[in-house]
Amino acid sequence: MTRNTVATERPLRRDAERNRQRIIVAAREVFRERGMDTTLDDIAHRAGLGVGTVYRRFPNKEHLVEAMFADRLEGIGERMSAALDRADPWQALLDFLWEATALIADDRGLHDVMLSTAFGQHKVATARDKLLPLAEELIRRAKQCGKLRPDFEPEDMLMLFKMIGAAAEYTHHVAPDQWRRYAALLFDSLRAETGPPTPLPVPALGTLDMRDVMKNWCR
Repeated sequence: MTRNTVATERPLRRDAERNRQRIIVAAREVFRERGMDTTLDDIAHRAGLGVGTVYRRFPNKEHLVEAMFADRLEGIGERMSAALDRADPWQALLDFLWEATALIADDRGLHDVMLSTAFGQHKVATARDKLLPLAEELIRRAKQCGKLRPDFEPEDMLMLFKMIGAAAEYTHHVAPDQWRRYAALLFDSLRAETGPPTPLPVPALGTLDMRDVMKNWCR
């Protein structure tokens, strides 16, 4: 290989890596905003690249989902493992629920990948499957200490995430933090014994804001 050949190849490799990083950044933004309705054309447009460039790096959306979300799900698993090391099982469960719902409310792509097996194979599926036994242990410990209602099951946790994610999507354009109110209401319902209600972190929407939410909502 001649010196000239080496000199011309190196900038191409740098360009390819630079384009890959632009695709990843754009994909993170668009998946966060639109969830799995995102297309590679959407990502190419956001990145300012031709769609052919995106397809050369990621042959289909599935490859990009694997690259984007396997580590995000592994991160959630690490949070669950850290919660299992805490001395107070009930507070550990509550803190994890708040952390996870904050992530899901902020990122529609993560919401879709975490709650549906239709998206993500191989690394994503493996990371998602590892969450169930961790959730089971968090719940078992919280029941054992007498704070969590005995009829709460791991599948109920997914439904809580789905409900709060729907509330976040519904109110996002008017009140991005409104989901926190409904999360507090739902989490209070998990207590084994009735106690003082948790102060709601944000007020209810007023009539005008609610009208704006309804006006902006469409499917």
